[in-house]
Amino acid sequence: MTGQGRREDDSPSVEDRKVERTPLPKFQIFIAFLIQFAEPVTATVIYPFVNQFVRETGITGGDEAKTGYYAGIVESTFFLSETLTVFAWGWLSDLLGRKPVLLMGPLGLSLAMLGFGLSTTFWPLVFFRACQGMFNGNIGVSKSVLAEITDSTNIADAYALTPIMWSSGTTIGPTLGGVLSNPASRWPETFGRIPFFHHHPYFLPCAAAALIAFSSFFVSAIAMKETLPPSKRIKLSSLWRRDGNTARDDETTPLLTDATSDHCAAIAVERAIPVSESEEERPPLSQLFIPPFVITVGNYGLLAFVDMSVSALIPLVYSTPVEYGGLGMDPLKIGSIMGFFAIVNGAFSGLFLGSLVRRYGTLNIYRTGIFTFFIVIGLFPVGSALARRAGGIDAFVISVVGIQFLSLVTMSPCYASMMLMVIENCPNKLLLGSANGAAQMVTSGARAVAPAFASSLFSLSIQHNLLGGYAVYYIFMGLTVIVIQASRYLPSPPPQQAIASQ
Repeated sequence: MTGQGRREDDSPSVEDRKVERTPLPKFQIFIAFLIQFAEPVTATVIYPFVNQFVRETGITGGDEAKTGYYAGIVESTFFLSETLTVFAWGWLSDLLGRKPVLLMGPLGLSLAMLGFGLSTTFWPLVFFRACQGMFNGNIGVSKSVLAEITDSTNIADAYALTPIMWSSGTTIGPTLGGVLSNPASRWPETFGRIPFFHHHPYFLPCAAAALIAFSSFFVSAIAMKETLPPSKRIKLSSLWRRDGNTARDDETTPLLTDATSDHCAAIAVERAIPVSESEEERPPLSQLFIPPFVITVGNYGLLAFVDMSVSALIPLVYSTPVEYGGLGMDPLKIGSIMGFFAIVNGAFSGLFLGSLVRRYGTLNIYRTGIFTFFIVIGLFPVGSALARRAGGIDAFVISVVGIQFLSLVTMSPCYASMMLMVIENCPNKLLLGSANGAAQMVTSGARAVAPAFASSLFSLSIQHNLLGGYAVYYIFMGLTVIVIQASRYLPSPPPQQAIASQ
């Protein structure tokens, strides 16, 4: 397949190439996804109740307008601490291997979630939220695992399943947060008789999320196998040994042991990413900073910033009283709505995303999907106006909420497309862990800033009645235009890399 007749800014499609796809190594993919699953659960379980939790700590002093500001700090701290650690996790996995680095995450997450649920004042909330982000910093390593256990014929199918983990996690997380918060008042005959749940009304959903994280650690510790070949795990040892003969086959068991899996391991990333002539010499990290990779990661960061801002605005706007520009929903309703549409999102991704990427290409999928931000953001003031007119939630408000989430479903393929583009534009497979760590660092940084930025803008818009209280939405409309313009500079992958990514 040549690039002749293809526009320069189009992502190549390989639908016309009838290449037999290698079967996915399903069990090992399941284990990698199990670890990924802990991130969205622990990240989103607090969303239905975090605003009320912040109010009850007393940090706002009864000023409702400050709730968004302090809730934004709690939400952003998770991604800020993740930003500070994610690149180090990726770099470490290039040296020590993927499995030991991955296992640290869910174990630490489970302990941090328990501490969060036991907190009664504001700053411990911030501390334990930071711990959650730190232990979640190895999430980029799981993306390296996916690239290493797939090949050019099935990598799109594997990454198409990635949004299912996020969708499943964002289903379970908010649902747990909404249903299990305040158990003493919700089930007075059972939990209401236990004083502990009166003093710690949000411990139960945090404990449930901690159990999920610990379960993923337990299963992965037993069943997950190493994906980084022993020959590539000698670099850390070379710091103190000069003979280079430090990797021993009996130290770890390779992930892929059957013939099909060996085939996947051999060609997984090699077809998509250039290999250095000497695999004994690890290229310097500076090799990552080539224009195609930097531009791709920059776009990834912009996507994460706007998307996370919208994710923070949804529970904030929905929970804010109608007279303050919100919809006045309780945590149960918010969690149920977010959970239902996360299921829809996961089903859509699993059923259609792989074939869409193969047919239209990652670049076209991404450039089309980001336009839906206009719909999602534009419907916030519409829903607020309708709720004020009706004095609460009526059928029109419900319709607006439904359209918002359906639009988010059509936007979700942007993430899978961007993950594939990061792999396509990684300059060397020996830097794959660092490349995914760098991309995750940028997106985590964007997610760290976004909730506080969006929540603060929302509070300022209400406090000072900026543009009728809707200034926050106009600003994010402008940011969406920037995201769309930046996507024009994304590199079109060379034909061989485009094929590999499909």
